[in-house]
Amino acid sequence: MSSPRTGSIGVPHTVRQLPVRAGVRGAVRTAVSAAVRTPELTVGALGVIVAAAFSWVPSLWYDEAATVTSAQRSWGQLWAELHTVDAVHGLYYALVHAWFWLVGYTPFTLRLPSALAVGVAAGLVVALGRRIGGRRLGITAGIVFLLLPRVQWAGTEGRPYATITTLSVCLTLVGLTAVRRTRSGGAVRWWVAYGLLAVVAVGFNVYLALAVVAHAVALVWTLVTERHALRSATVFRSGRLPGPPLVTRRVLVRWAIAAGTAAVVLAPFVLVVASQAKQVGWIKDISRDTFGQVYATAWFGASDPYATLMWTLMVVGTVVALVQVHRRVPSARALFRAQAVRLALPLVVVPTGVLLVATALGERLYSPKYATLSLPFVALLVAVAVTAVRPRALLAAAVAVLVVLSVPTAVTVKGPEAKQASTWAHAASIISAERAARPGANEGVVFGSVYRHPTTTAEIIKVSYPEAFSGLTDLAVGTDGADQGVLWNTNGDLATTIPARLGDIDTVWYVGGTSRTIRPEVKAVLEDEGFTVAHNWKTGKVIMTEFVRS
Repeated sequence: MSSPRTGSIGVPHTVRQLPVRAGVRGAVRTAVSAAVRTPELTVGALGVIVAAAFSWVPSLWYDEAATVTSAQRSWGQLWAELHTVDAVHGLYYALVHAWFWLVGYTPFTLRLPSALAVGVAAGLVVALGRRIGGRRLGITAGIVFLLLPRVQWAGTEGRPYATITTLSVCLTLVGLTAVRRTRSGGAVRWWVAYGLLAVVAVGFNVYLALAVVAHAVALVWTLVTERHALRSATVFRSGRLPGPPLVTRRVLVRWAIAAGTAAVVLAPFVLVVASQAKQVGWIKDISRDTFGQVYATAWFGASDPYATLMWTLMVVGTVVALVQVHRRVPSARALFRAQAVRLALPLVVVPTGVLLVATALGERLYSPKYATLSLPFVALLVAVAVTAVRPRALLAAAVAVLVVLSVPTAVTVKGPEAKQASTWAHAASIISAERAARPGANEGVVFGSVYRHPTTTAEIIKVSYPEAFSGLTDLAVGTDGADQGVLWNTNGDLATTIPARLGDIDTVWYVGGTSRTIRPEVKAVLEDEGFTVAHNWKTGKVIMTEFVRS
């Protein structure tokens, strides 16, 4: 008797081979098709990945530590703080407070919201570009946006600048929709949305009021341009009439109502922020350095060659677009590109211009980081120039060149000392490693002043990296910042507080900055109590000393 046949099934050769190849090719085609159909989501997701990658590597610095200490306070303590300092960042601190409640604090979780905001902003830039100039302009603008050094910096910063950028482009997109719906009817709800979003945006950061002002400039410019075109070319030789105007008096009236209502609602908040103007007293007057800040630092990573290239692209793109639209019979493409310039250019020029004028008049408001709200529109102007390249292969090559040129900055902003040359993470790692060699030891710490921030103690490093200082007794703290409604603790009289709290402590750490150091005074007090210096360390602008009882 023969053995029974198994359950194997013969499959023709062609059937065995095609499914694998077709499956792979089909998956690739599906992925490419999805990316093309939804470039907003694709570019946005890419932005989140790029911004979040290695964002935990750079050491925290002063401004980020202010976020950490504020967001970890109770709601009552945070409310008291905002009455004396940082009201301009109050809404951001509240959001981060809720975020820390959900996920806890680490340098990565601190910076992750900014990475998410960059992704959302990139997607909105694509959407805005598509609305005013087509798919090619939108996708190119979104990619250029992600390549800008200041965007890369904002995406790894535990501060509100990435979110400010997102709100800026979102407010512009809603405003553009409201303008277009005014022409076709049913725009009231969009103008209401514009006004409400303006309240939220300016409440998040008062400088976003400059975006609303820039919108007014863009509207008036468009109105004047359209009226001039209608007067100078009533009938073209081809017999075509100019299309219906985008901006009318009705649009200006509705913008004024929405913006005016938002201004009335925000007036008390703006007054509170203005009363705390002393906190930006560190901003310098207009000088020769200011030109370099505007030219290279604000958007282009303080790289003069890179800034020169980008400024050249912006200028060329703007000039070419405005020249082409003044031809006898401009093409539809020329009309769209000119519209993109009329929208983007005011949002690039007006915020920086207003801040510079205010600073020149003595108000000291301009800092490069405050120009982040213009980043989407810088990208849009650059994209206007880049998309003038034909055919598509050359356009792709041009974008690839920009990607390559952005690599050095992308690497730099993820370096360990990328944040104002801060080495706090390294200092904390030294203390953590030394303490790990003697677990359970009873140790104390004295915090000196921080380099460039003489009124702030190095407890700011403990706030940023609390695990390294866990269990240490603060021997010098005199007043608690949270109880006083201010950012930082302050030291008491060292000659009395240190001896009174020593008890059976056998090891004392001193952590401070290299300027205005109180280490000699601390050393003298500890020597009177029988301590001697065991080790000294210096990393960047941070000095550390280990004292042990003789």
